[in-house]
Amino acid sequence: MKAVRLHDWQVGVAEARELQRDLAAVVVSRGAVGEPALIAGADISGEDAEGNVRAAVVVLRQPDMAVVDSSVIVMKPAFPYVPGLLSFREVPLLLKAFEGITVVPDVIIADGQGIAHPRRIGLASHLGLLLDAPVIGCAKSILCGRHGELGDEPGSSAPLVDRGDVVGAALRTRRGVKPVYVSIGHMVDLDAAVRRVLACCRGYRLPEPTRLAHLAAAGKLPSPARWASPASRR
Repeated sequence: MKAVRLHDWQVGVAEARELQRDLAAVVVSRGAVGEPALIAGADISGEDAEGNVRAAVVVLRQPDMAVVDSSVIVMKPAFPYVPGLLSFREVPLLLKAFEGITVVPDVIIADGQGIAHPRRIGLASHLGLLLDAPVIGCAKSILCGRHGELGDEPGSSAPLVDRGDVVGAALRTRRGVKPVYVSIGHMVDLDAAVRRVLACCRGYRLPEPTRLAHLAAAGKLPSPARWASPASRR
C-alpha cells in the first residue's frame, strides 16, 4: 500500500505546525464507510533501549475478524517527540509498515487522534491524507476537548467538544473500563466512525484491529499459521 507525497518530512517544529494547518483544511470529514470487507489496525510501540520503535499494521477480515495480513517494521524515529506533532514522528514509520501489506484495506483504525487535535489534524488524519484512504482515530486518552457523562453500558457515548467544536466522541466499549476516544481521521463521518469502532469490539476495551496492532507492535501477534488463508481474504 503506497502513500502519496504531500510534503517533505525534513522539517522543523515551526514548519511542521504550519503544515498541519494547511493539511487540516483538506481533511474530508464525511463518508459512511459501509460494511468493509477488510479493516486494518495501526499502532506503534514505545522506544526500546536503542531508541528504535516497532510500527505495526494488521489487516482483518470482516465480519469474523480473522487476520489476513500484517506488517511490522523496526526503525528509529527521525523527528523528536513534540506534543501535538506526534504524526511527524510516527506516520513515516507507519507508512513503511503499510508498504509491507499485500492487500488494500477498505478502512483503517489508527491508535491516535484524528481531528480531536488542537490544530484539527492528529496522526489518524495525517495518515488518511497520505494513504488517500478512510481512516478512523481511536485513542486511549484525550488530547483536547471535554465530554459529559456517559453510561456504563457498551455503546454509550458522549460528544467530545473543544472550543465549541465537536471533535470526536467518548465511547464505552466495555462495561467497567474507561472509554476510548473516537474521532474523524479522513473520508469518514463521526457517526460512521463510532459505529465501526463499536462493531470491531470483541470484549476488550480496544477494537480488535488496534488491539492486534498493539500486540504486533509488542512482538506478541499470534502465529501466522492461525491466520485466514489467502484464498479466503475476500
